[in-house]
Amino acid sequence: MMEEQELATRCTRKDKEAREELFRRYGPRLFALCLRYSRDRDEANDLFQDAFIRIYDRIGRFRWQGGGSLFRWMARLTLNMHFDKARRKRIYQETDIGPYEETLPEPDYEETLQVPQEVLAEMIGRLPERYRTVFQLYCIEGLSHVEIARLLGIKEKSSSADLARARALLSRQIKQYLNDD
Repeated sequence: MMEEQELATRCTRKDKEAREELFRRYGPRLFALCLRYSRDRDEANDLFQDAFIRIYDRIGRFRWQGGGSLFRWMARLTLNMHFDKARRKRIYQETDIGPYEETLPEPDYEETLQVPQEVLAEMIGRLPERYRTVFQLYCIEGLSHVEIARLLGIKEKSSSADLARARALLSRQIKQYLNDD
């Protein structure tokens, strides 16, 4: 198995074997990322295919920064493509949602562990698209509110408010799930 740096260098030279390995090694994780941010499987497939075309086209711009940096670069390029398209369609446009007054205490760690992972994933999937996106970018991808605001074309405070709303909605769903059991 090639190291990341060698793999990227060989892909830059359009080495067919290296491109196939890049696809095999990182394709499943990248597709999972596409699924998280797409509305359905068809949209995820389109994004995934477009992303690999762009990755192969721009691999020469990749700068190795240690282990895992190749996938981080690929993921960032893919997310940028998705959000550029969404901005053009104005999916994440700034809206006046109004103040969010309800504040539910977040479930404690022990309560959250009682919810099966599949159920938690479904709960996240039921969040309104913008809240779900901000939640995933912040909690899963580890982006800051500044980065999220830039990606989505919204204000930093809106990103923070959307995260609070997402957490409150998830909290409500988790509490309801635990009360139903």
